[in-house]
Amino acid sequence: MFVGEQPGDQEDRAGRPFVGPAGRLLDEALETVGIDRRQVYVTNAVKHFKWGEMQGKKRIHAKPAYGEIRACKPWLEAEIRVFRPDVIVCLGATAAQALLGKDFRVTKQRGQPLHSEYARVVVATVHPASILRAPKAEDRHAQLKAFIQDLRVVADLLNGLEVGEGVSAHP
Repeated sequence: MFVGEQPGDQEDRAGRPFVGPAGRLLDEALETVGIDRRQVYVTNAVKHFKWGEMQGKKRIHAKPAYGEIRACKPWLEAEIRVFRPDVIVCLGATAAQALLGKDFRVTKQRGQPLHSEYARVVVATVHPASILRAPKAEDRHAQLKAFIQDLRVVADLLNGLEVGEGVSAHP
């Protein structure tokens, strides 16, 4: 199960998560590490599209407040109960904070398998949109490489490789 932040403009219009540029990047990264997107349930922590301004006809997203994350959490928890995933991947800070707590920092614990009440293992990484926002090509390349490495951890978990002491409890 992969959990993103919230629908973007294209996702809101399509009624499906990760169909825009960030979704295409996610698809390519999943293919690189051998995860079949068709076998993965993808959702968002916040169920509504929050936007602040317009650029032409495109609505520009605004980061959801923690209260909005909490308000949508029962729906996310219901999805988790229905699908009962062994592994949940949090894409970005909003998703990670929804499932791992307000103080969780992706920058400090990305790519680390963590125990959780929601799944056997939760792994947090950056949101693919953050990679696309990097101003320099070399920065995007480095961030994509790190993102793929985080997803390799997930692929190993899904393939049943022993994680042993690599799995830590989240405080």
